[in-house]
Order: sequence, then C-alpha cells, then structure tokens
Amino acid sequence: MNSKPTERQRILAVFPHPDDESFVAAGTLAMYIAGGMEVTYACLTLGEMGRNMGIPPFANRVTLPAIRKEELAASCRAIGIRDLRMLGFHDKMVEFEDPQVLEARITGLLEELKPQMVITFYPGYSVHPDHDATGAAVIRAVAQLPAAERPVVYCSAFAVNCEQVIGQPDVTMDVTAFLEEKMASIRAHATQFQAAELVGNRELTAEEIRLRYGTERFWTYRFGDAE
Repeated sequence: MNSKPTERQRILAVFPHPDDESFVAAGTLAMYIAGGMEVTYACLTLGEMGRNMGIPPFANRVTLPAIRKEELAASCRAIGIRDLRMLGFHDKMVEFEDPQVLEARITGLLEELKPQMVITFYPGYSVHPDHDATGAAVIRAVAQLPAAERPVVYCSAFAVNCEQVIGQPDVTMDVTAFLEEKMASIRAHATQFQAAELVGNRELTAEEIRLRYGTERFWTYRFGDAE
C-alpha cells in the first residue's frame, strides 16, 4: 500500500549503526518531518568496527568512531532529525548484549517519548547480527505494552528469503520528493558510502538514483497473543 504522513505526533527510529537510517528510512523520516511530526533517532553504536575508511582512506581505526559520530550528526541534520540519541553500545557486539539490558533501554525511550510509530529492522530477516538483535529488542519492548498502547512498528527486511517467509511488504513509501534529503544523508556518511552514487566508474543518472533510492519498503509487525 502507499502511505502518507498522518496525524501521528512522534516517530522513534531505532537502528544499530550510523548509516542504517540513510538507506532504510531517510526519505520516509524526512517526509514525516515535513508533515509536522517529531522524530527521535536512537542509534545503538558508532559503527566503530566498520571496515570502510573512505575513498581514498581518510580515517583509521583510532579516528573512525569520532568521524562516524560527526557523520551521523550531519546525516540527521540532512533528514531534519533534531533529537538524536546515541546509546553507547559496541559495534558488532549488540547480539552479545544482555537482552534485558537492550530491552530496558528501548522501554525507557518508549515510556519517555510515547511514539505513535517505531521504525527498526525486522528481527531474523535483516542480514547483520546487530540489525537482528536491535529489531528483536524493539519488538520485545513494544510487546510488553498493553495492545491498545502499542505504536505501529514498521520493520525493514532485506534477507534473500524474507519475502518467501514473511510475505510482501505492506508499506511502500514513495520518497522521490525527498531524494535530496535522502542523498544528502547518504553523502554525510563519507567513510562508508563515498561511492554510493557510482556504478563502476560512472555516476548514476538522476533516473537511476530515483529507481534505486526512490522507494522505501516496510513490513508492519504483527503482534500475536503469544508476544
């Protein structure tokens, strides 16, 4: 289905790494912000274990955390996010954190912010262990709320078998009107995606950028009685 901003007041986006927001939901978040909603982005780590250091390299293992922190802040400014929470977990170790600790941090944000929508990864179908662990913690935290008080949860999934197992995404966002904000968010993460607009040695055309980045898809998480 095609979705547009509604009367909801706040979105909580929860992702483990700087740059997750750019490709997964930058256009969607910019669209909702333009429609008057407030967005809080909770980023669990600084992506300090990332292998990419820029093209040509301008970071190293020592400087990367501080650089990625600045890149994340720049990405949020590009999207229009004014409330960025850096939760201080360690990159590539989220899956090994105490699940109760992760859940408690998310529960605290839910209680403080009372969002009407949460955007995160679909646990089990988001490829990276940090992605899956983050999505699982969000789902557990939301599931603890009374059904009538739960925000809608939009999940991103991109494992090769995700559509065969969980079906087609039920939310399709046309974000072509917000590609400027989305591409600025992507460019902000220069250590990671300096060549995001390239194919081989040539730049993508405007139409190729639209086709590649102009749609964002989500699955609405369905909470069952056993959740």
